[in-house]
Amino acid sequence: MSAVIAEARQPAPDPFDGYGYRGTVATVAAGITYRQLDYWARTNLLGPSLPGASGGAVPSLYSFRDIIVLKIVKRLLDAGVSLHNIRAAIDHVRSRNSAELAAITLMSDGASVYECTSPEEVVELVHTGQGIFGISVGAVWREIADTLGQLPGELLGGGPVPALVPGGPVDELALRRRSRVG
Repeated sequence: MSAVIAEARQPAPDPFDGYGYRGTVATVAAGITYRQLDYWARTNLLGPSLPGASGGAVPSLYSFRDIIVLKIVKRLLDAGVSLHNIRAAIDHVRSRNSAELAAITLMSDGASVYECTSPEEVVELVHTGQGIFGISVGAVWREIADTLGQLPGELLGGGPVPALVPGGPVDELALRRRSRVG
């Protein structure tokens, strides 16, 4: 069985890291309120990891991985997991690349958070009474990917006018903001 989440590794490259998403898009994709997003950023629980455009005229952006973590945080809080354990889970999830995330199930008994990488580990936790709540990170990953395909995102380093996520809707306000910065 996997140990309680404790150590954090350096984040691995992710194919979605080239895109950034505004706070309003992150809230829709993660299923949280803007008030929650703002509070979590102000208390350093989880904020945007991508810098805004030069000069600070454009606010920071959330990465794909940030949005996955936002959704996981919401689910863990809803299950009554302590903030201390949520912070450890955040560090752990952020240290994984997409392929690793797809194979992880986070289990919790409300006090501790455990990582399971196989169905057998999930069953073992449930049988020992340690796992009463589970989050399939791969399912969250797929859900966020599907949702973001319908919401505007910006290609990082796209110059004064952002290149938007291919196939995604155009965010006219973001285009106007970026053209004024450049």
